[in-house]
Amino acid sequence: MSRAVLSIGSNIGDSLSHLRSVTAELGSRVVACSPVYRSAPWGGVEQQDFLNAVVVAEDDAYDPWDWLHLGQRLEEAADRVRVQRWGPRSLDVDVVVCDDVVSEDPRLILPHPRAHERAFVLLPWLDVEPDATLRLDDDDVPVTELLARLSPEERAGVIEQESVGDGSW
Repeated sequence: MSRAVLSIGSNIGDSLSHLRSVTAELGSRVVACSPVYRSAPWGGVEQQDFLNAVVVAEDDAYDPWDWLHLGQRLEEAADRVRVQRWGPRSLDVDVVVCDDVVSEDPRLILPHPRAHERAFVLLPWLDVEPDATLRLDDDDVPVTELLARLSPEERAGVIEQESVGDGSW
């Protein structure tokens, strides 16, 4: 069983619909889905806030590259344009972790190299996997500890949105 943690985000167009397109495509592969969070843009580029969530998915037939390619197909379907690093985007799908795979391939670095710095990844991840750990160097560090290491400003900039309808989005 291949299990992936995907961080999804959008700040162009109908962001909530873009996030929903991910869960719709994943369908029965979705194991857990966090609430949606609003977060300030990360990386210093002036732009609108993002909507972010974390999705945990499983598929016997998938490996880390399959998760990456699925995310890229979904980004393309949402008309994602890569103009500026950390710039605005209709949809961003990042593979945070996949099983215990460690990869240093520049096309697929696992675990995601900056996940431990981003409250918009860590907070929603804890919603769906409270005991989650993330490998840093040679250690599996609890995500709660990684979140505590972030500045209060970084954590305060990530705000859970109200649930839609039945609590799902």
